[in-house]
Amino acid sequence: MTTETNAPVVKRREKRVYRTAASAPVYGMGFLGALVYYLGHAGTVWIGLLGFLKALFWPGFLVYELLKYLGM
Repeated sequence: MTTETNAPVVKRREKRVYRTAASAPVYGMGFLGALVYYLGHAGTVWIGLLGFLKALFWPGFLVYELLKYLGM
């Protein structure tokens, strides 16, 4: 004995939600500014590479110093 249902299959349309990060342009401008600053003060290629890495992670440095200043 088999059980078959002939009910139609209803497919729902998937609703997509697109969200944008409003802070991305601010981070991008900060990255470019830090990159120009660090590369402008670099005397060697290795210091320039270190400046590039610092420019990538400048928000982390900023938050760390802020929390250290606030004593948290």
